[in-house]
Amino acid sequence: MYARRMVPFVTVAMPCLDEEAYIEACLASVFAQDYPPDRLEVIVADGGSRDRTRAILDAYAAREPRLRVLDNPQRLQAPALNRALAQARGEVLVRMDVHCEYASDYVRSAVEALGASGATNVGGAQRAKAKTSFQRSLVAALASPLAVGGARYRDANAEGFVDTVFLGTFRVAELRELGGWDEAAATNEDAELNQRILRGGGRIFLSRSIVVHYFPRASFRALYTQYFRYGLGRARTATKHRGLPTLRPMAPFLLVCAAAVTLAVPAFRPLFVIGGGLYVAACAAEALRVGAGLSLLEKAVTAACFPVIHAAHGLGFATGLLRVALGRESVF
Repeated sequence: MYARRMVPFVTVAMPCLDEEAYIEACLASVFAQDYPPDRLEVIVADGGSRDRTRAILDAYAAREPRLRVLDNPQRLQAPALNRALAQARGEVLVRMDVHCEYASDYVRSAVEALGASGATNVGGAQRAKAKTSFQRSLVAALASPLAVGGARYRDANAEGFVDTVFLGTFRVAELRELGGWDEAAATNEDAELNQRILRGGGRIFLSRSIVVHYFPRASFRALYTQYFRYGLGRARTATKHRGLPTLRPMAPFLLVCAAAVTLAVPAFRPLFVIGGGLYVAACAAEALRVGAGLSLLEKAVTAACFPVIHAAHGLGFATGLLRVALGRESVF
């Protein structure tokens, strides 16, 4: 632990929209951090919540002077984070989301990792946690390389320099110099910022000691929507920066293209049948491997999560490329 006079002042930045069921518990966990209370402030940027979120925030702020609530008329996460960054009094900014559970030493571990690594951004693994049967199936799928392509930030045991991390912790001065988050991005704002960091010669560090759990989507429809939007964002980022740090996000797009070509061209349709059969078998086998402890139905749901993730991301990526080509998506 730092000597008292050496403890950096920290600003926690949190976007928020219609979170009445989660916001109070989330704030309680943030203010229960083992970081020195007088060296911590929390800024929540509310995107015009239509439920009781704002009333809860205002009541909490009335009894907790370290909490500040800002308006975010643009509603999206990137503008919310930039508003918090502009108002931050801290030397370090810790980016948080409402739908997460944070270890009591999350802030302290993040600040220590930032100092020790010398990185521009540090974060922990994206650890998924389930509350429902569907989420148990999805958590199993997300633990598989078949779903996430072996992304290191999904591995709770991984540590070292990587291309991206979950959420993130930054030095405020460096983050402001980078220009913060890209407000033209409707999604994928964290990955775009991380790619900008790498292109500028910065480094990103994944630490095992930074522990946070998030709750994944609770239905196939929500899962599809999430990964379609991820694909849109990745396409925009790839176009803006003329490439990606890794080819991993391209795999679903190439899979969708291959399926479309083999299905559309009569001479290739036998390949579609053979390839499709092998793909289904791979999904089933992987669901059995990662689904230990799940019911048979939950394993079947796990197997179904793989094509939903791949199709959604691939179609989103294709749609994003088309939007940019037609001038319907700005990359600057």
